[in-house]
Parts: sequence; C-alpha cells; structure tokens
Amino acid sequence: MAERYPIPAAFHRVEETIKRSRFMASLGHAPDTESARAFVAAVKAEFPDATHNCWAFNAGPPGDTACVGLSDDGEPGGTAGKPMLGVLHHSGVGEIAVVVTRWFGGTKLGTGGLVRAYGGMVNLGLETLPLRDRVVTKRLGVSLPYPAVTLFKRLLPDFEAEVTEEAFSDVAGFGVELPEEHVDPFSDAVAELTGGRAEIHEK
Repeated sequence: MAERYPIPAAFHRVEETIKRSRFMASLGHAPDTESARAFVAAVKAEFPDATHNCWAFNAGPPGDTACVGLSDDGEPGGTAGKPMLGVLHHSGVGEIAVVVTRWFGGTKLGTGGLVRAYGGMVNLGLETLPLRDRVVTKRLGVSLPYPAVTLFKRLLPDFEAEVTEEAFSDVAGFGVELPEEHVDPFSDAVAELTGGRAEIHEK
C-alpha cells in the first residue's frame, strides 16, 4: 500500500538578512529528480547576480535517501547543501526541493555560521510552507441493488470516497474514486452491506 505523507502544496519563499548577507529560501514540490533539478535551474536563472545558489532536494517519501541531491555552489564543502538536506530529512515532508540564495554582504560567517544560516533558512521556509497530503487514489466500478443505494452513499465519507459517475439499469452502477489504502476495507464494507450481492472492479 502506498503511504500517505505531506508534500509542498505551492511554491514558497522566505527571506532573512544574516550579518549583512541577504538569504532567500525558495521551496517547491519535486515529485522526481528531473523536476527537482528543473526547480533548481529555474531559481538559479532568476537570480544570476547572487553570490551562491545552494540547493538540496528529496524527491521521494520523507527521510528517503534514494532520490536526493545537494550542492554547496561555491560555499566551503559541507556548509550548505548537507545541512539543508539534513533539515529536509527530519522535516517529515516528502517530494521537496529547496534553493537557498545568498548575496554576500561583506561579513564572513565562518563554517559554523554558514551551517546555521543555510539550515536555518530551510527551517524558516518549512515553518510557513503550505502543505497537502500526497494520496494515491484508485477508481472502482460498483454495481449494487437499488435498496442498498442510500446506505452505500452514507458509507462513502468514511473511506474518503467520491462518486465520479452514476449509471442506472437493472442495478445501480457507480464510478468511485478513493485513496488506495481504503480500497480493501471499502470493498469489504460494501460486500457486507449488500450481503455479497455487490460487484466491484477496478477501472
């Protein structure tokens, strides 16, 4: 069964000035590595005047390491991309890319200061990032006797199911879309409701 987890609902951006350097974090949805790299490229193209465009992404479930990437983009090794990715891994958010853009203000932060600044900018962005659930849905076709229709429709909210189509002949027919994790318990509930007379198939 596919797991449900939060992902970015929209592009999001935050800014902060740290010891005269301007920092900007841009966060967005990255369902795969290609879209993550395209997101990074778009932000870099938007700010060609920046001193650094450091980035990190996790294009899979929260904490997953199979589809990740990072770059210090000229900052000392390990001071930008690594702490950014570390924050993403512990955020509980999946399919996410972030670029932290820096305009150098003349004051050096040191390696510890850079780690805190880049990791802190990701945390700052995550605090106000709009989220939505990643939900894998399935479509089912359901046929059932007319006397069961009212009770069947009352079942739907319990399984986050929505009717997508209706067809009436000698039986009542419905197209239903619902989260994948609810398919088996929903099918069991409909079978019980109709005494096994319902027919359910994947569409």
